[in-house]
Amino acid sequence: MRTESVVLLMFLIASGVAIAARRLNIPYTVALVPVGLLLGALHLFNAPALTREMLFLIFLPGLVFEAAFHIHFENLWRDRLAVLALAIPGVLLAIALTAALLVFAGALTSYLPHVGWALALLFGAAIAATDPISVVALFRELGAPARLTLLVEGESLLNDGTSIVFFSLILAVLMGQVPSGGALVVDFAREVGGGVVVGLAIGLAASQVVRYVDAAMVEVMLMTVAAYGSFLAADQLGVSGVISTVAAGLVCGNYGARRGMSPTTYIAVRTFWDYLGFALNSLIFLFMGFAIHLRTLLEIWPIIVVAYLAVTLARGLVIFGISGVLAMTRARIPRAWTLVLTWGGLRGALSMVLVLSLPDTLPLRNLIVNMVFGVVLVSILVQGLTMTPLTRRLGVVSGHGALRDYELARARRHLADEVLAEISGLQHGRLLEPEALDAVKAEYEQRASEAGAQMTQAELDREHLLRQETVGVRRRLLLFERQRLREARDRDLVGEEAYNQLLADVDARLLACDNGHVSEPAS
Repeated sequence: MRTESVVLLMFLIASGVAIAARRLNIPYTVALVPVGLLLGALHLFNAPALTREMLFLIFLPGLVFEAAFHIHFENLWRDRLAVLALAIPGVLLAIALTAALLVFAGALTSYLPHVGWALALLFGAAIAATDPISVVALFRELGAPARLTLLVEGESLLNDGTSIVFFSLILAVLMGQVPSGGALVVDFAREVGGGVVVGLAIGLAASQVVRYVDAAMVEVMLMTVAAYGSFLAADQLGVSGVISTVAAGLVCGNYGARRGMSPTTYIAVRTFWDYLGFALNSLIFLFMGFAIHLRTLLEIWPIIVVAYLAVTLARGLVIFGISGVLAMTRARIPRAWTLVLTWGGLRGALSMVLVLSLPDTLPLRNLIVNMVFGVVLVSILVQGLTMTPLTRRLGVVSGHGALRDYELARARRHLADEVLAEISGLQHGRLLEPEALDAVKAEYEQRASEAGAQMTQAELDREHLLRQETVGVRRRLLLFERQRLREARDRDLVGEEAYNQLLADVDARLLACDNGHVSEPAS
């Protein structure tokens, strides 16, 4: 089959999987991988090979930009300490711990060949990046706390870039380029810092143009140019393309969208990126299934199990360690969340593509490749399919189906009441025939009555609902308080020192709300 026919067929398959996954109540992206495995084993058609060029030029810029575009910078900045700790020192610690556990396991068991520290570090760097696509989609469906979703998504956005940088540096050392420790630090700072500068420049440029354009299709095109242009420009300059695209996405999604787009245009742009994210995710997870050869992995399953345990244990140690350090700050992470963050560290296509880029002359290359593929597959299937019961068991989410039905009914009643109020105004205006208005009024009164009955019949944990509603109201009022405080500062009604102190207090209470706490944080 021709490539375009294969891609079209894969979109059709992905649509079918999405429908089936929704009915079976399993994560859609997790379901795509076994389907890809099955199709690859049956050899019904040949999918394009998942290559570094394909991932870096087609998939990664779009997926990274889409995720960054939807993140509110204020929320990310407020949780910057936790996100940066997980994404930079957390990645470095995970690489070192994974390598140490792998070397230790190799010394104790005959299942795992002695790969040595250098190759163990390379494996750790290749597998360090987490892929939150399945987990974040699941969190949004289950109604997990917004801050937990932000931590998972924010960590992944940044650790993609740091893991690529560390992987490149470790590979360079293995290939005989032995820079000093100071040179490694400089190279890392140059790649990350350069990526930030390039992304900010392109994101700001696109956002400035958007302010003077009022055409949805043109603005969609400008955002696409910013996404892929920031990645390509950074790559050409020898700095991190992922970090560059993250920076461009944050600027365009916050400054560009809020300052330069009308509500109608913003909806069009957001809808486009929602679809593009769905399409790219569909293809990449199917490609992953095709790329994995199950028979080869089964031949070395003991090695894969040892590697998977090492990766998971290393992440757990890092998450709990960082959580312990952050417990002494305002960015503390609830204990139940540490388990969710540990188990939510799925690995994905980036790890597979990084390891495929290893040179053929590298010792034990095939073993490292199959270990990474095996760990990716196990993490997606085991962790992806057990996230829902884990989050419910820990009390992170509960009763979301009933809550969703209740919220839908409440929204329908609210909309019906709004329309009835508008009809009342039209009746007072005496510009329309009363009989026409009465007919429409009866229809919306019926809708409001049905929605009210659905709200009454919903089987809800009322105490949980009240707690969630209280948190939501408190958060909305805190955001209002924050806005008024900023306006007071801008009008010179509050001094800078007092502003900073009051802002820190509001942010602390916002963090408490995002953690799901109703009570005020201890001072």
